[in-house]
Amino acid sequence: MRKTTSKLHLKRNLRSLLMVGLLTLPAMGNAAPTLVQDSPTGMYVLQSNGSTIKEVLGYIEKTGKYVFVYDQNVKNRLSESVDITVKGKSIDNVLSELCNKTGLKYKISGKQVTISSAAGATRAAQETVKPKSKTTKKVTGKVTDANGEGLIGATVMIKGTTTGAVADLDGNFTLDVPEGAKLVVSYVGFKDQELAVDKKGTYNVTLSEDTNTLEELVVIGYGTVKKKDLTGSVAAVKGDELVSKRTTNLSTALQGSLSGVMVRRDNGAPGASASSIHVRGVTTIGDSSPLVIVDGVEGSLDYVNANDVENITVLKDAAAASIYGSKAAAGVILVTTKRGQEGKLNLSYTGEFGWEIPTKQPSMVGVTRYLEMNNELMYNDNPSAGFFQVYTADQTKNWLKYNQTDPNNYPITDWKDLMLKSSAPRMTHTVNIAGGNDKVKSTATLSYDDVKGLIDGRRFQRYMFRSNNDFKINDKLSAALDVNIRHAKSENKNYAPYEDIRKMPAIYPALWADGRLASGKSGANPYGLLRDGGSNASHSTQISGKASLTFKPIKGLSLQAIVSPFLNYQKSKKFQYAVSYNLMDDPDVFGGYMEGNGVQWTTNKLTEGRNDNWHVTSQVLANYMITLGKHEITAMAGFENYYSKNESLTAARDQYELTNYPFLNIGPTDYQTNSGTGSEYTSNSFFGRLLYSYADRYLFQANVRHDASSRFAKNYRWGTFPSFSAGWVVSEEPFMQKANMPWLSFLKLRASWGKLGNERIGSNYFPYIALMSFGNSYFYTLDGSVVSDKTARPAVLAVEDITWETTTSTDLGFDANFFKNRLRFTFDYYWKKTTDMLLAIEIPYSMGYNNPSTNAGKMSTHGYDIDIAWQDNIGDFKYGVTFNFSDFLSKVDNLNNADIISGGKIKRAGELFNAYYGYVCDGIYQTQEEVINSAVTSSTVTVGDLKYRDISGPDGVPDGKISPEYDRVVLGNSLPRFQYGGTLNASWKGIDLSVAFQGIGKQNSYLDRAMVEPLRNNYGNIPAIIEGNYWSPFNTAEENAGVKYPRLSNVSKNNNYAVSDYWIFEGSYFRLKNITLGYTLPIAWTKRAGIQKTRLYFSASDLFCISDYPDGWDPEMGVSAYPITTSLVMGIQVNF
Repeated sequence: MRKTTSKLHLKRNLRSLLMVGLLTLPAMGNAAPTLVQDSPTGMYVLQSNGSTIKEVLGYIEKTGKYVFVYDQNVKNRLSESVDITVKGKSIDNVLSELCNKTGLKYKISGKQVTISSAAGATRAAQETVKPKSKTTKKVTGKVTDANGEGLIGATVMIKGTTTGAVADLDGNFTLDVPEGAKLVVSYVGFKDQELAVDKKGTYNVTLSEDTNTLEELVVIGYGTVKKKDLTGSVAAVKGDELVSKRTTNLSTALQGSLSGVMVRRDNGAPGASASSIHVRGVTTIGDSSPLVIVDGVEGSLDYVNANDVENITVLKDAAAASIYGSKAAAGVILVTTKRGQEGKLNLSYTGEFGWEIPTKQPSMVGVTRYLEMNNELMYNDNPSAGFFQVYTADQTKNWLKYNQTDPNNYPITDWKDLMLKSSAPRMTHTVNIAGGNDKVKSTATLSYDDVKGLIDGRRFQRYMFRSNNDFKINDKLSAALDVNIRHAKSENKNYAPYEDIRKMPAIYPALWADGRLASGKSGANPYGLLRDGGSNASHSTQISGKASLTFKPIKGLSLQAIVSPFLNYQKSKKFQYAVSYNLMDDPDVFGGYMEGNGVQWTTNKLTEGRNDNWHVTSQVLANYMITLGKHEITAMAGFENYYSKNESLTAARDQYELTNYPFLNIGPTDYQTNSGTGSEYTSNSFFGRLLYSYADRYLFQANVRHDASSRFAKNYRWGTFPSFSAGWVVSEEPFMQKANMPWLSFLKLRASWGKLGNERIGSNYFPYIALMSFGNSYFYTLDGSVVSDKTARPAVLAVEDITWETTTSTDLGFDANFFKNRLRFTFDYYWKKTTDMLLAIEIPYSMGYNNPSTNAGKMSTHGYDIDIAWQDNIGDFKYGVTFNFSDFLSKVDNLNNADIISGGKIKRAGELFNAYYGYVCDGIYQTQEEVINSAVTSSTVTVGDLKYRDISGPDGVPDGKISPEYDRVVLGNSLPRFQYGGTLNASWKGIDLSVAFQGIGKQNSYLDRAMVEPLRNNYGNIPAIIEGNYWSPFNTAEENAGVKYPRLSNVSKNNNYAVSDYWIFEGSYFRLKNITLGYTLPIAWTKRAGIQKTRLYFSASDLFCISDYPDGWDPEMGVSAYPITTSLVMGIQVNF
């Protein structure tokens, strides 16, 4: 249990968590202890028959509103039985008689009761306190955690006695101590600390976190469970670890944080989210993203501020996830936000200022080499025309020289420098206020983020507010009310220049010498479109809330009603301008319109969009807990209704004359368009869970969920999803405790099986409903003329018997802790199988329908997860290491005798999911004889081109031709293997250091054409990586035999850059995700100003990456995407 978590739990319920040991609910085989107050006499009556001391003390504590603290001697006797009936006028009298009969001693100090062994206490006091030291002195001090925050309720005891004190709300304590005595300071979740009392009168004690996390509560669906009692496979990360990543969005902070969770991104733009998240591989060819639950209801990761997160738990196997039934096939991510705690009000502020710096970008050849290689390409394709077909010898030789005097005709443009900044500023401000009493506890956080882009006009701003509030109405009734508001604004240019930054050759002008926009490449001027092509802005506002009422009518039973609405409103406005250029020699003569994305930007067009969606989640939950001797049973049952509605519209007007007024009513009505859509969805669910534990050794859990979705027809709407899991805590067995293995602290074996569903088959897809398509068609009139008019046709054929995709999952694992829980190890092996995947089936075109879907596909995944952690301290030096490692393989088992080929990848039965698909390459042709004696893709293939293997033909044998129908084969897995991540953290006095890393151990990556192809689209830049390493007629035979890249050619480019294993390379990488160095100022420096803590820190994210990717290409950057950036941040945290 981490420091802040311990503190929060103590503030939440000071009475129960001040115990050093666990006091369970009453548990007796025959008769539970009772403590009642007789109404006529006002006397307390305690009756116990066969109960243990632990059960009796626990019952007195719960019923009498007292907090018990006891020493190790008492701990050793807690399992002893006691038969007793006592009466007294007060709890003091009841305790007196109880202790007399059991040989214990007690001391009441306020609401705290210290229990000790009478004889042991006397002996210890005699050993610890010297007889001559009869005088006492007043000792004061403060108990804090490693961050300097006071630990409310920390216990300070005089060693060997029953005398002690409890720290107040600030962690301060006062105690009369005999000279020469020793103090023992303890706090739940922290290691006890002992100190000798000398002549000093003040002692400030900093407690270290206890590495034993077995008692830590882990969030599961609709509840929590102690980590030691967990039977399913889950992974958890604390909110503070995610905050330390310094990412704008929560989804990207998860990368490398959890085993079995694959988080990928493809750009580093301001406000960018993770491009995909998969839990334990791919479960379907459709949507394989996990379900996200925020504080018990469906939500989104990126609508949550990382500063508000208490922890994130990922439910990985069916035993953990099946409670969410039809939406949980791809895993479940549970986000738990922080709540207010009992104690004085605390105000904190965090401010961050920093810079986003682009990582190294790909280099291109210089101007002279570009001209030479351009000529060489033309020569290769047409040798008879000579070498200088495009640029003369004079131009090639003297371009740089002529640029000095005639930059218009001999331009040298640094497109990257012109469009991409070297850095962009960012800042974050966060204010939190929290506190409360035994009746009301609240926390509220307000944050503001502002991240500017590496191009002018790119910016992301966000405001986030969250307030969580808990109310205790009486001992049986409580309520909670949470509110979350988020508003984000994203500004961007209409033209995205990132591909052109790398593609555009330097020999084309962006600006004429007098500063006017130039023609670029025949009108293709990305800088002109970026600067003058207009901009767009999108606003996104989310308002959500959650209200709950909890009623506890009897002991162990809890009834809860929850309603949680969510409103999402988004709007966008895009004003695209016509962009033109004038002639170089005459500023008044129109030269033409700019061209980009395949079209000319000839008109001014305004487009606006609106999207409104909302959903409401309603839940009713019942929980019952009971302990019967060594049997502990927890049962949960519930009902949930989810209803959502979505509407969107788009409107546009073109041919604007006035561009200063970006409103639709200003545009001409003759050029207006509009469209809109809407959808409605609901689901109902009944669910339940049973947890059973015997003697803390044998664990069992069963879950079931019965779901209905409006997405399916009435007779196929309901699905049932059960799971079962069991655990065996081997280390609690008597034979293990006698085995004399002090190095083994904990060992638990786990197994689970369950069934999960997937009904996410398209947000607007209801397969049992036939859909019409409206549009224009040609009509033939009686006179033979053809006219266009509006019409409609049935587009989607209704298929009634479509139902859930179903995934069954089996998991085997174990948890082992060593060396007093300092070393923790978790291992899981799993296999999953998905059936009834939705596949499109071919129907005759003459029917007029689109291909409908049916439940036919199957796929499977197997893999393993490993988590290792070490935590310890050497004096004031504390350190910890975590490491996670996981691997999986996802395979398609059945696709209804069809292949799905797209983007050089294939989904085929019997093959790994999305495997590379293409030709097998046997290198580069070195002689014409090789070409003559080989099968080729076309007649243009010649020496210097890639040589492909003739695999097969129409008759199943090689046919002397290279064709896509018969010669393409599966080339290997495209998904990453051996994912890993980890953290290193250390602290000494006020200095703290944390390091996070992440990587992929093995991956078949592909060299995209944009990385290696010269002169793309017949003019594009030439990557510097091929310079001196491509086949050339001007090389020697020996030189050509050792090159990596094929010859320069336009006519053979489709051959040379076809998908083949020639371009597959090892894409593993290691990335330093974050390193943060902080220093907390001594409290003596700031206390007079009312500041409890001040921490200064410096953080660097994505500092470097080690990989075999071509120089300048990041493993996570798309070829046309915003660059991955390094974030440098300076921050300050102030607690008042």
